[in-house]
Amino acid sequence: MRLPAMGIALFTVAVASAACGGGDGDENQSGSGAANSSGSGSGGDDSGFGSGGVTSGSGSGSGNPSSGAGPSTGAGEACATQTAQAGLQPVYLAVAFDVSGSMGMNDRPSHSKELKWDPVVAATKQFFTDPASAGLTASLTFFPGERRMCDARTYGAPDVEMTPLPSEAFGKAIDDVTPATDDDWRTSTPTAFVVDGTVTFIERQRQESPGKYALVLVTDGYPQRCGGQADSIEAVVERVEGARQDNIPTYVIGVANPPEDEPGNVDNLRDIAAAGGTGQAFIIETGNPDATATAFRAAIDQIRGAAVTCNVAIPAAPDGRTFDKQRVRVTYTSGGGQPKAVAYDQECASDDAWRYDNPSNPSQIELCESVCNAIQSDPEASLGVDFTCEDVIDIPQ
Repeated sequence: MRLPAMGIALFTVAVASAACGGGDGDENQSGSGAANSSGSGSGGDDSGFGSGGVTSGSGSGSGNPSSGAGPSTGAGEACATQTAQAGLQPVYLAVAFDVSGSMGMNDRPSHSKELKWDPVVAATKQFFTDPASAGLTASLTFFPGERRMCDARTYGAPDVEMTPLPSEAFGKAIDDVTPATDDDWRTSTPTAFVVDGTVTFIERQRQESPGKYALVLVTDGYPQRCGGQADSIEAVVERVEGARQDNIPTYVIGVANPPEDEPGNVDNLRDIAAAGGTGQAFIIETGNPDATATAFRAAIDQIRGAAVTCNVAIPAAPDGRTFDKQRVRVTYTSGGGQPKAVAYDQECASDDAWRYDNPSNPSQIELCESVCNAIQSDPEASLGVDFTCEDVIDIPQ
């Protein structure tokens, strides 16, 4: 199943407003004309949806002043719609990529370039250039660094800055860092320092470009050659736990040694993924280059899907209208199908539901698990958020 490009699932927001009709009292002209001017292009129907997933004029004219519909002032007035758009929260992936000698320096069977580096690199390049990655933004940091390998400051600036995908820049950077000979590989695995430096970069970047950020760690083994406590999985776990508390999850892709030579090199990487709040590490078996590339692509696809945020900030109503939290309806559409209403459930106890982040003072719409899963697995998914003219949900007190 193809996972979605982040930019596909846009929320179409229809905001109800009061439109004054002409003095001749032509109700039909007032309702449909206002809907057409909003971009819906059609009058209302029994489902409550106009074309484009927006509500059309109800003609009721009965509005709560706080809702943006405005109070009724008599004949000739109808509830019309205006359209604004709000996108899903942008997603940024900071990828830290292991280029230590064990990934391909060919000094022993477990360090086979053909079995490890080449298929992993091929799958990584494909991810960065895949049209399905559109809407994601990513950076790429190689480790160990050429100098000061065991210093977090070395990894505070990525080798490829945050760049919208798809992009050829990442493949070029990987080609540039690939050692020309077996003797050119770097030998340290300073994982804890890489995490430190990359998280510092994320925190700085997040101030400039708010969104959902995650660290993706690609490595084939344990920290080593930095000495002391830093040379341990425990040190890495401590650091990713701190990042998780700062709302930065860590995904781990572990590249295993060939099964016939030094197995078990990635066992403790699972502890890093658990500490990073992403469950199990993705362990990629080696030994068959085609199977390795396929497994790596599958892992990246899962991370891409999991990274899709299921929250959207509630946009400001057009023309200064006032948001009314009880006059909101959410719909889901796949491809060219008809929009289907999604139920409101503040406890997310029912299937196919949504809720507010804070029912007393909402700032975001949150999709519950089943709807979120549908968005993550449907490349043609779109959501509509209708601001209606009448109360359509009951907010618990």
